[in-house]
Amino acid sequence: MKEEFLHYLWRLRRFDLKNLQTTEGENIKIHSVGKLNENAGPDFLDARIKIGETFWAGSVEIHINASDWNVHGHQRDRAYDNVILHVVYEEDRPIFDANGERIPCMELRRRITPRVLAMYEKLMRSEKWIPCEYHFTNVPEITRNLWLDRLLVERLEDRCVSMQNLLESNKNDWEETFYQCLARGFGLKVNTDAFEQLARSLPLVTLGRHRGQLFQIEALLFGQAGFLDFDFEGEYPNKLKKEYSFLKQKYGLNPMAPAAWKFLRMRPANFPTIRIAQFAMLIFQTTHLFSKMLSAANVQEIENALTVITSSYWETHYVFDKPTSKKWRKMLGKTTIHLIIINIIVPFLFLYGNQKDDDKFKNKAFQLLESIPAEQNKIMRGWKKLGVHPESAYQTQALIQLKTKHCELKKCVSCAIGNSVFGGC
Repeated sequence: MKEEFLHYLWRLRRFDLKNLQTTEGENIKIHSVGKLNENAGPDFLDARIKIGETFWAGSVEIHINASDWNVHGHQRDRAYDNVILHVVYEEDRPIFDANGERIPCMELRRRITPRVLAMYEKLMRSEKWIPCEYHFTNVPEITRNLWLDRLLVERLEDRCVSMQNLLESNKNDWEETFYQCLARGFGLKVNTDAFEQLARSLPLVTLGRHRGQLFQIEALLFGQAGFLDFDFEGEYPNKLKKEYSFLKQKYGLNPMAPAAWKFLRMRPANFPTIRIAQFAMLIFQTTHLFSKMLSAANVQEIENALTVITSSYWETHYVFDKPTSKKWRKMLGKTTIHLIIINIIVPFLFLYGNQKDDDKFKNKAFQLLESIPAEQNKIMRGWKKLGVHPESAYQTQALIQLKTKHCELKKCVSCAIGNSVFGGC
């Protein structure tokens, strides 16, 4: 049993409320269970409870065993001085406050409905793809949809944390931060960190000084990535190397180690060399990238802005000095563009809307997701086996959050769908 289960029981009063008493026999009347505390300190704040003839206002702490109070060190923490009731599954020993007075305690072990407890234990023991696999489709559709709406917001808020930190490190420079985040998007999971490192080592303002020169932009990006620190046979990479050597001295640049980049088990079209070439073309073709994202009227405008083709050298190469037998224009594909919109542009717009207190941009983020077809990946295949068929990225992103941040962690008691399953007991 986890404490979160007891939190659920207390928060929703899902236990026998008749003749409530402390373990010392004083009557209890709950006027308010309080508010769940997401931060350090007691579990529930601002509770209102009558114990005996005294009306108390304060905090409630919840444990499996009463002795957990001491195990967690609460007896040394002044934040717990205002606990008015200790709610436990079992009182295995009395607990005293810093003044030596016994803290009122209420046991739940004989007050939990057997069916609710049995369902909880069943979900916790479940080894199915999601714990409530046999019950999921029986949950009312409105309950599922409202919860998925909330989970999408939760997912975007999670994504915004690292972006917010990056924004602060860039002294609230939105264009620079967006450029760095967009670079991560070109990394496609495997090389996301390397792409961000590349962008952070090469400020947008530096690239901006060479806005009209694709050759110089490529020299800067490939040089900073560490891909020009070799001896070449071909004319083009040697020219890039020479140009980078000059620009490196001019701007005092320190290149990355080439080992930061991963090629193993990747399709050649996703090689970091190809993605850097596409990123270089995007920087070359587009000024004020973030401003363009803010003003884009729909997803098609963003798709058009991100539809870039590499320079001619890369039509016959995947890496330097190794020509291919066939010529192929290496365009950023629509699936990749959609992933960049989903994982970078949408949460960045959401962050901007939060920071500027403007719901227009947050709603725009939602609209973009609704305009993108449902993602096709391992998690979505799992949901489809359960009869769930999302229509857009709006739904797939929420379902990914549900699976990875709730179902896999078995947070059933804090899940609206899980609560509905318990409610049917």
